[in-house]
Amino acid sequence: MNRNLQTFLFMAFIAIIFCSCHNKNGNPDEPIINNNMKYRELGNTGLMVSEIGIGCGCFENQDTAFARNYLSVAIDSGVNYIDIYTADPDVRSDIGYGLKGQREKMYIQGHIGAYWENGQHKRTRDLEETKAGFNDLLTRLQTDYIEVGMIHIADSQDDWEAILNGPIMKYAQELKAAGKIKHIGLSSHNAKVALSAVESGLIEVLMFSLNPAFDLVPSDKSAWDPKSFEEALKNVDPVRTKLYATCQQLGVGITVMKVFGAGKILDPQQSPLGKALTVCQCIHYALSRPAVSTVLCGADDLDELRASLYYESATDEEKDYATALKQITKASWEGDCTYCNHCSPCPVGIDIPEVIKLLNMAQLQDTIPANVLQEYKALKHKAGECTQCGNCESRCPFSVSVRENMVKAKELFGE
Repeated sequence: MNRNLQTFLFMAFIAIIFCSCHNKNGNPDEPIINNNMKYRELGNTGLMVSEIGIGCGCFENQDTAFARNYLSVAIDSGVNYIDIYTADPDVRSDIGYGLKGQREKMYIQGHIGAYWENGQHKRTRDLEETKAGFNDLLTRLQTDYIEVGMIHIADSQDDWEAILNGPIMKYAQELKAAGKIKHIGLSSHNAKVALSAVESGLIEVLMFSLNPAFDLVPSDKSAWDPKSFEEALKNVDPVRTKLYATCQQLGVGITVMKVFGAGKILDPQQSPLGKALTVCQCIHYALSRPAVSTVLCGADDLDELRASLYYESATDEEKDYATALKQITKASWEGDCTYCNHCSPCPVGIDIPEVIKLLNMAQLQDTIPANVLQEYKALKHKAGECTQCGNCESRCPFSVSVRENMVKAKELFGE
């Protein structure tokens, strides 16, 4: 073999090894995927994001070394999504240094309308402040762009209308056209406002506060007000149900915040439900809702981060939120499918939670959404195959009329 051929083969071999190690997806702009982490599509964005994401609260009052170590542990564990809501310059700079040399491994969700003034973080709708805050974000992160530009916290209808009809939405669209953000998002704690934003067709990602306690609170009350839990609550707020279904229908990916309710749901003394849930139960509940792509787990240190990452290797029993919810006396999910999968296995192989989820989404619309019908048609076993044996209902913690739902699904979807 001549020397030129040997050199060519050697260089080709090195190139193959480099590409394989650098990015299993073959796309240098796409974060490397770790096989130990599960990934989901972020709505219609085309991004495949880790089920477990991280926020930036843990970086406050820390240093660059902490950020570098924390981010390295997260990335090595397969995390490829981070939310950066704060305008704190120290936090932004530390994350920027922490991601240096690793930027291609992390999708960044940064906020539009987060501003730092007199040593304080604030939300702003002033265009010049908004521009200054976003430019500062890019500079401190040492990047030219971020994947998701998240319009920062709209919790009132008036505020959403101001965003929609004022300069902020236009600015977000300009950033996208310039390639400084790849997708437009909105963060909200209010289901009605979030639904209006999703239905506008202008946002691609919704950052929303989602957990078993908040889901029960009627939309006209605050999930943060302890008084909202003074009376027993029953079943998920219908506006939230419609919000999740609409996101699924329109291809808007949900990134979850407050999955632990600022830690209160994990504490038996503070839990608004009167009972503490575990980290794995909270994460699994959120990931079981329609359209949810990633859960941004609050973790103040590496031990808390690892507790959230453990979810990916947890047993079904450790993830089981339904048994815990059934024991709660201050709230009830009676007759309401929580997609917990206790009804499975079906003797004929029907994916019962998925059929009911698709049925619920279809029933919220005047006509069956095309993507819902497509997902139903793709199921290996349809509702029409149900033998009405009732085994599923005997296992359901919430007395859901599964057999009746199968009949409805067959009538609605035609098989």
